[in-house]
Amino acid sequence: MMTNKVAKLDSMRQKVVINRTTEVIANILKYIFLFGLCFIIMYPILLQLAIAFRYPTDVNDPTVLWIPNNFSLKNFEVAMIALNYKTSLWNSIWISFVITLLQLFSTSLAGYAFARLRFKGSQFLFGLALFTIIVPQTVISLPLLRSLTNMNMVGKPSSLFLMAGLGMGIKSGIFIFLFRQFYRGIPVELEEAAYVDGANALQVFTQVMLPNAKGAILTVTILSFVWQWNDYYFTTLFVARSNPNFGTLTTQQVSILYGLQSALQDAGVWGLMGQDVTKNPLFSSMILNTSGILVMLPLIIMYFFVQKLFVEGIERSGITG
Repeated sequence: MMTNKVAKLDSMRQKVVINRTTEVIANILKYIFLFGLCFIIMYPILLQLAIAFRYPTDVNDPTVLWIPNNFSLKNFEVAMIALNYKTSLWNSIWISFVITLLQLFSTSLAGYAFARLRFKGSQFLFGLALFTIIVPQTVISLPLLRSLTNMNMVGKPSSLFLMAGLGMGIKSGIFIFLFRQFYRGIPVELEEAAYVDGANALQVFTQVMLPNAKGAILTVTILSFVWQWNDYYFTTLFVARSNPNFGTLTTQQVSILYGLQSALQDAGVWGLMGQDVTKNPLFSSMILNTSGILVMLPLIIMYFFVQKLFVEGIERSGITG
């Protein structure tokens, strides 16, 4: 009997040791994976910061890899001048804000119509909305450009507003699909009760459906704002190309090298390196890198304030994968 008990105890101890060892190994592998993933994500950002804080003359020094010999904000000064930062920042903010509101209005209304209002051709129209997600931007934008040119709206931000208000803005098809799927998940009994109380379709939409669609609204708001902020193609095609005096941060960043010489002169660093630095690819890359940080910075700051709302919106909207 004693031998059996001892054997059972030894067996239990072995199982405990094996389980603990397995758990330790699993934790080690998990942390190795997480640290590796963080490094992959953070490496470009850390490299950008290391380059941006160099003094301009350090760009040709092969010994400077991560830590600059001389920390400086000159690159930020040059990049801000070249970006026309104050004006471009304001343009990016108000255009993204207005387009986000218009996108919310048009896509939420269209999503509700496709989800609840049955009419002839609704499935075909919904298919066309999804088609805008699949096809290249040029296929859609060129006919729009011709129509807006005939309306004398090219070169004005109102052209972007019109497209967003009519459900043809950036990624509107995705937003329509998102709202449609969300509305289909709301119990029909809520609408039926409102109809019994004498509400019409518009009242049901504004008083019943929208208050219950907070998750989709939060998600679409953040995605619409960020995508418009980062947009170059539509903003250039419909506004900036015909109106050179108008620019957002993204459009200015693409053309930053054209105004680099005057920016260097205004910052007082022209001729620092004894040559035309605008022809130095390392220097040009450093300024472009710094301008990228300045373009991302407002979104990063915004994210710190809305990250909780964004996660909540994703969870409520049911987006997975």
